[in-house]
Amino acid sequence: MEVRERILKTAEELFMKFGIRSVTMDEIASELGISKKTIYMHFEDKDAIVHEVATFRMSCEQDISEQIWKEAENPIHEVVKEIEMLKTHVAALNPVVIYDLKKYYPKTWAVFQQHKQTIFLDITRRNLQEGVKQGLYRPEINIEVLSRLRMEEIDFAFDQSVFPNNVFNQFEIHQTFIDHFLRGVLTPKGLTVYEQYINTDNN
Repeated sequence: MEVRERILKTAEELFMKFGIRSVTMDEIASELGISKKTIYMHFEDKDAIVHEVATFRMSCEQDISEQIWKEAENPIHEVVKEIEMLKTHVAALNPVVIYDLKKYYPKTWAVFQQHKQTIFLDITRRNLQEGVKQGLYRPEINIEVLSRLRMEEIDFAFDQSVFPNNVFNQFEIHQTFIDHFLRGVLTPKGLTVYEQYINTDNN
């Protein structure tokens, strides 16, 4: 693996474990077994590392979501598979990362918000539209309002003032939000399909 890729991979692992602000360039260098000078040969500063780690992660998440959409049997199955993906990803994420990104890295936070309000908004909107077409979601739902509501739930789930990390499990928060959201749009037919997936996963 090239040095630049190793730096990004190690930095991401440290950020996810300890938060962004608490990880220093010295610690990244020490973890890699290289000098800090070597890191500065590839990145201008820590902000540059944070930005590239975040944008790469967003791109990966988008690719995974698109793959799930292609493989899913229907819009409900797509959501169920997204929950399965979240279980792995959220388990490795320290919620402090979101707080640090928002407070100390406004440039990268702005990119994240733009990505969420465009790419992931489109993914959610498409899911709702397809669900209505297939008779799985109620035809009278306001797709534009609900798509944006779902986007805001993502940030809300990471709000430490509401869901402190020492009290709440991050995956359970996200899972509860998605379950609540989905049950609010399902038709009786959709509810039957959803519960079949849930029962299959639990057995």
